[in-house]
This record gives sequence, C-alpha cells and structure tokens, in this order.
Amino acid sequence: MPQSFANVAIHIVFSTKDRIGYLDDSVRDKMHAYLASSARKLGCFCFEVGGTADHVHIAVSLPRTLTISKMVEEIKVGSSAWIKKEEPSLFGFSWQRGYAAISFDPTNPAPVVRYIEGQIEHHRQVSFTDEYKAILEQAGIEYDPRYMFD
Repeated sequence: MPQSFANVAIHIVFSTKDRIGYLDDSVRDKMHAYLASSARKLGCFCFEVGGTADHVHIAVSLPRTLTISKMVEEIKVGSSAWIKKEEPSLFGFSWQRGYAAISFDPTNPAPVVRYIEGQIEHHRQVSFTDEYKAILEQAGIEYDPRYMFD
C-alpha cells in the first residue's frame, strides 16, 4: 500500500503538579486556547479542551506521524513555558509528569466533547482524584494509586 492512513482519537488527561489550582478563572480559558492551538500546530485535530483549576482534558485526533507521548510532551513543555511568561505570578507552575490517554470513537466524538465541556459542573460533585481513577478503571487500565500523581 503506497499511502498510510490513520483516524485515531485520544482523550488525554493530566493535572498540574501536586494538583495545585493554578488554572483559576483568570487564566483557564487562555490556557485551554493555548493547548488547543498547540495541538493544532502539531497536526492534530482538536475536538475540545477543558478542565478545572488543577487539571485538563484534551480530545484530539492524532496524525499518523505523531506519537501520543511526543504530542503530550510538546504540549506540556510549551504551555508551561507560555503560562510562566504570560502570568509571571505563576512562576511555580508545572504539569504532573504522567498522563492518561484513552482512545475514543473518532466518528462519534460528541460524548467525549460533552464530558469535557461539563468539567466545572462535574467537579462540583466529584474530585479529580476520583474522576481520574474512574477514567482509568473504565478504560481497563491497571494502576498503582501510590504512583498516580506527583
């Protein structure tokens, strides 16, 4: 076959280091826009970006030439540097080292998009730690709770 094709949709979740609530109302929308822009610059189609003060969800379609780990690394490094420059008071900002990446149906992104759009309301009732565990369990991912966060 002379051509390569891919249609891989990924829901990525990661938190701020130590789940510190850096992304308050004053910077959250700007950070989400930056994350979406970063994903697009890497060749991803960005379905949605959302989250709360201490974590983000990014739903993207991954191009065939990019690995998940490279995409997440590029997005984290770039956004961390950007927020420190944009908001000097956030000089201590950083992302946690790890992330979750769960595939979803690229022909039906609506459930994932709705879930990400509803993050603020969702977290009035559910902690990020509980949400993260539920996401991993629903995806059948085994984890050791001692090493989930840094």
